[in-house]
Amino acid sequence: MISVESKFKIVKRGFKDIMILVPGWATDYRIFNTLDLNYNYLLPIDLNPFDFKNRLSEFLKASSIDHVSLFGWSQGGFIASGFASDNPGKIDELILSSIRKRYDKKFLEDIGFKVKKNKRAFLYKFYLDCFSPGDNPCLDWFKENLLKQYLDDMSVECLIEGLEYLSNAEMNHESLSGVRKIRIFHGAEDRIAPLEEALEIKSSLAHAEFICMNGTGHLLFLNPDFKERING
Repeated sequence: MISVESKFKIVKRGFKDIMILVPGWATDYRIFNTLDLNYNYLLPIDLNPFDFKNRLSEFLKASSIDHVSLFGWSQGGFIASGFASDNPGKIDELILSSIRKRYDKKFLEDIGFKVKKNKRAFLYKFYLDCFSPGDNPCLDWFKENLLKQYLDDMSVECLIEGLEYLSNAEMNHESLSGVRKIRIFHGAEDRIAPLEEALEIKSSLAHAEFICMNGTGHLLFLNPDFKERING
């Protein structure tokens, strides 16, 4: 399998600080198109979860960037946590959204089988499951702007690679003890990552703040209330 190399770009939005946005499985940086936070963004325009840490370190050094915040959503939470664990002194804040402690290997193997059998059918259902019944406006936006592109663009090879990464990924609270500020956001109606599991992660991270957003699902940051909640 030939993997892409992680590549990054900076989006200047008129702010002082930089936030790295790390998407989840079966999505890419476009999932953040409506996210309006008080940061300039650093986006992985190509994302390989296996080389992310090294490539990002190289990019930050070449760009003379000393401090960043990280926003990791779903699979991106594992990826962002891995970088933060290795570079706590560079992290102003780590924000984790819709995270799990780990994924069951057999569960991921079953997904891989379904993806190989009928990628479009599986992804269509997966994307719908990312939204709660109250997320209809967000789902409408997703259908209009990203659904077709994602069904067309997501290759079986990259999807399987993402599942392979997830099969060995684990949220290690001990390795995050050096990160000075952590916030965890979770949708109360998340059908992908159970709320109870996110609460268990929070219980192991005494200094982390936990924010539960009622009425939202896995893609909670598409909700218009998210900006207010995250900017506090």
